[in-house]
Amino acid sequence: MTNTIYQFDATLNNGETINFQDYKDKVLLVVNTASKCGFTPQYEGLQKLYAEFKDQGFAVLGFPCDQFGHQEPGNDSDIQEFCSLNFNVNFPLFKKINVNGVNTAPIYTFLKQGAPGILGSKNIKWNFTKFLINKNGRVVKRYASTTKPEKIAADIQALL
Repeated sequence: MTNTIYQFDATLNNGETINFQDYKDKVLLVVNTASKCGFTPQYEGLQKLYAEFKDQGFAVLGFPCDQFGHQEPGNDSDIQEFCSLNFNVNFPLFKKINVNGVNTAPIYTFLKQGAPGILGSKNIKWNFTKFLINKNGRVVKRYASTTKPEKIAADIQALL
């Protein structure tokens, strides 16, 4: 179990704590999100991936973050409302977290170690960086903010 995502828990934006053991044997796409970013329209693509593959054992997990240009200024209920109204998002959204710095959420320390960025960088560069997790809870791949969700579909299918 060590060195898998299953050692973590996180709090949904409604206050419910989720243990990642609940996602055992599922393929996951973990994304740091923001509502006021040039990449915000990716919510639509993420929701499409979730709808297409959720019945096959796949989930998208959204972690709002306000560390990049103050592009996620709202509180947790504002974020949920924005995502629901504008993109019909119904995949899990968690409480706003930090993905870099001294207050980095432990799950993001794990993700960054499992799939460093270009030239081995551990930091998240911007909103909508994506991490693909296999059914064994291990990080398989990191995708840049510029990678559109639909470009990840084949990788998801291969792991399902």
